[in-house]
Amino acid sequence: MNDLKIFIQNEIMNLAFVKVDFDSSLIKSKLLDSITVVDLLVSIEEKIGKKISQHLITEENLDTINIITETLKKI
Repeated sequence: MNDLKIFIQNEIMNLAFVKVDFDSSLIKSKLLDSITVVDLLVSIEEKIGKKISQHLITEENLDTINIITETLKKI
């Protein structure tokens, strides 16, 4: 799971040009907007080889890297 966290961290760097910690707010802080969130989700889906269920795509489930990886355990 740590590899996935680092992958997500690198993707955020590519999208927002900012290095974030695993507990940094991504959405509430407005670091990522709706377009970059979609780009991030597509990258994650390609990496893990699974679709993320629509009901899991919420601000609360995507606000930090740690929360994202916990959410991914539900799919």
